[in-house]
Amino acid sequence: MWESVALTLAGTAGNNIGKVLQKKGTHILPPLSLKLKVVKAYAFNQLWISGFLMDMCGAALMLTALSQAPVSVVQPIAGCGLAILCVFSHFYLKEVMNGLDWVAITLAGLGTIGVGVGGEEQKVDQIPLLNIPWLVLSVVILFVLLNTWLHMYKKQRREQELTGPEVIEEIIYGLESGILFGISSVISKMGFVMSEMGFPKLVVPAAISCSVCCSAIGFLYQTRGLKHGRAIVVSTCTSVASIVSGVVAGMIALDEHLPKAPTARFFLLLGWFFIITGVILLVSSTRLIARLPRPVQKFLKSNMERTHSIRRPGSARGKDPIPTTTIHTSSLHLLTSPTKEKA
Repeated sequence: MWESVALTLAGTAGNNIGKVLQKKGTHILPPLSLKLKVVKAYAFNQLWISGFLMDMCGAALMLTALSQAPVSVVQPIAGCGLAILCVFSHFYLKEVMNGLDWVAITLAGLGTIGVGVGGEEQKVDQIPLLNIPWLVLSVVILFVLLNTWLHMYKKQRREQELTGPEVIEEIIYGLESGILFGISSVISKMGFVMSEMGFPKLVVPAAISCSVCCSAIGFLYQTRGLKHGRAIVVSTCTSVASIVSGVVAGMIALDEHLPKAPTARFFLLLGWFFIITGVILLVSSTRLIARLPRPVQKFLKSNMERTHSIRRPGSARGKDPIPTTTIHTSSLHLLTSPTKEKA
C-alpha cells in the first residue's frame, strides 16, 4: 500500500510540476502548431521539454499506482498535487506563501499518511457489471440537471442584466470537471481489473483511451469555468468533486469498500477529511486571511515578509488564473500556472 502511495505522490508531483515548467517554457515560444519551425522551437526548449517529460512520467506513475491500489486510495492522494505544487513554487519559483498555506499543506500530508495507514489492498473477483449502467445513467442525469440549472441561471442573468461573479456557473463547471476527472481514474482502474480477470489485453489500452477522453472533456469544462470565473471557486469544486466522485464510483463500479477494521476505517476517513480540508484551505487561504482580525493579518504578513523580503511582481497571489490544466491525468486536473494561481 505504501508503495502505491509513494507512486501516486510522485505521479501527481510530476503531472503538476511538469505543467508549470511547460507553462514557463512557453513564455518565450510561439503558439503551438504543426509548423516545422514551431515544433523545433518546442523540442529544443529545455524547460518545456523537461516539463513535458515530467508530465508523461507522472501519468505513467499514476497508472502504475492505479494498477496496484484501490481508487479510494489513489484518487484522494492525487488531490494533494496542489499542495506539492505550492511547495515547489515556494522553494523553486520563490512564490510567497502564508501561514494558512502551510497549515493546508500539513493537513494534506497528514491526510496522505492517514489514507496510507487505513487503506488496504482489495482483490476484485468480479466487476458488478449490473451497477455500471446505473452509474453511467446517474452521471448522465446529473450532468443534464447541472446543465439545465446552468442554462436557467444564464437566462435569468441576461434578463435581469446582472453583473459580478457568476457563482453558480463557477460551481457547476467545477463540479462537472471534477466528476469527469474522478470517473477517468475509475475507468483506468477498471481496465487493469478486467485484464487481471482474464479479459483480452486490449481492454487496458481501450480503458486508458476512454480515461483520456474523460479527462480531456473535464479539462474543457474547467477551462470554461476559469475563463471568466474565479479560481478559488472553480478549483475548490473541481478538487473536491474529483475526490468524492472517484471514491464513490470506485465503490459502485469496482465493488471497493471501506476497511472492515474500525481503526483502519477511522484513519482512512480521517485521511480523506484532512486532504479535502487541506485542498479547500489551499485555494482559499488569501480570502480567509482577509477576513481574520487585523492583528492576525499583521502577524501573517510579517511572517511572509521575513520569508520573502521582496515579493515578485508575478507572484501567485493576487489574481485569478488562466488555467493551464488540471488535467487530471486522473489527478490534478486543478492546477494552473503558479504565477496566476490563487486569488
